[in-house]
Amino acid sequence: MILHEDVRSLFHRHGLAATHQRQVIYEMAAAPPGHASPEAIYARVRRKIPGISLATVYKNLRTFIDKGLLGQVSLHSGSLRVESNPMPHHHLVCTRCKSIVDLKEEELEPIRFRHKLPHGFRAQRVAVDILGTCKACATRARGSRKKFEVHNS
Repeated sequence: MILHEDVRSLFHRHGLAATHQRQVIYEMAAAPPGHASPEAIYARVRRKIPGISLATVYKNLRTFIDKGLLGQVSLHSGSLRVESNPMPHHHLVCTRCKSIVDLKEEELEPIRFRHKLPHGFRAQRVAVDILGTCKACATRARGSRKKFEVHNS
């Protein structure tokens, strides 16, 4: 868990006021499990600040992303997801349950472009999203097929 003093120092270095609401939102966004949606973060924050609005959570998450305190994860998951992992990495995205798992950058071969990027585009970072089915969803799907086959035999 992140200490309030660390969060206050982090905010100060990035020119942000360390309000109580902002600190709680950041702590809940950075807490495991990662890749939380604003709605999931809102539910966590409401346990500590019952009167907070979803709009306040969204506004602060956008500020954290803009300041580089949180990263924005692939939109393949269907909605905004945030993460606090600052290390270069990729993602495994389950297309069924929308879970997202980090994949270390060194787990993939370096990506090289065959040609210059069009229109003078300058890449800052290459991030790969591998879309598929997680183990839990694959297991559930196999179980459902077996039940279907038994009932229809």
